[in-house]
Amino acid sequence: MAAESLRKAALAKGIELKVETQGATGRDNEITPEDCERADAAIIAADVSISGAERFADVPTLECSVSEAIKKGPKLLAEVVEAVR
Repeated sequence: MAAESLRKAALAKGIELKVETQGATGRDNEITPEDCERADAAIIAADVSISGAERFADVPTLECSVSEAIKKGPKLLAEVVEAVR
């Protein structure tokens, strides 16, 4: 649900977004090193530590809870866009 909230917000603003999810079966739609090189910013919406967080070391990153991303997807996206301007 957090992924969908952020996707909808990005689509409404014309922002390119890639969403990786992590769960019991591992990573889906994995964000690659090349994705990180192209990224202007990242949003990590998680209630537990994520696998591979070191990939985002050189990317401006906003971290939040899953519930915050669900409830405030457009606001979070606006915050991260403003931060990298």
